[in-house]
Amino acid sequence: MLNMQDVSKIYRTELVETHALRALDLVVKEGEFVAVTGPSGSGKTTFLNIAGLLEEFTSGSYVLDGVDVKGLDDNARSKLRNRKIGFIFQSFNLIPDLNLFDNVDVPLRYRGMGAAERRQRIEKALTDVGLGSRMKHYPAELSGGQQQRAAIARALAGDPRLLLADEPTGNLDSQMARSVMELLEDINARGTTIVMVTHDAELAARAQRNVHIVDGMATDLQRGSVLASA
Repeated sequence: MLNMQDVSKIYRTELVETHALRALDLVVKEGEFVAVTGPSGSGKTTFLNIAGLLEEFTSGSYVLDGVDVKGLDDNARSKLRNRKIGFIFQSFNLIPDLNLFDNVDVPLRYRGMGAAERRQRIEKALTDVGLGSRMKHYPAELSGGQQQRAAIARALAGDPRLLLADEPTGNLDSQMARSVMELLEDINARGTTIVMVTHDAELAARAQRNVHIVDGMATDLQRGSVLASA
């Protein structure tokens, strides 16, 4: 599903080189639920951006669901990202002046789907996350937990092969966080591969694997093996 080998990312200015990732190796198999942890500045966000095709890497290789992404132009990367990947963000990223139905509809429109198929996907996704009766509500009318569920529905409507979650419970209280985590576990049980970045050790422990990133290098905590070396 996700196979990174010897991936490095260097940010350069005229005076400074910053190594965000250092020869990182990571394989996530289809159907896995992997939590990625690590201190601030460790490279987690860079890893997630590269995994989500939002950012290019400096060296190494990355194969996503059988497609070697190195060398793809912006248009090809966008198409691959739109068809293969769903994103869940800490800040929800819902459009405030659109109701839930229309929020979920936005990425589907970019894929050129017909109205009937979009409606079917939207209604199913919102029903699956427990918001079937709130399709015409606006984000401001929902609790934080409900907004995150709506964001998950938006990701699910595209039927992604890979779901990338960036601190999906970071803005929620503990009860809502557990509820969202249970939803993600249910989505994973249906076959969707999930990679979740989190600072919450309790939530990370519920994933099938826990990969810890420090100084741009990754260690698989469950297996006790170093996945990357400088």
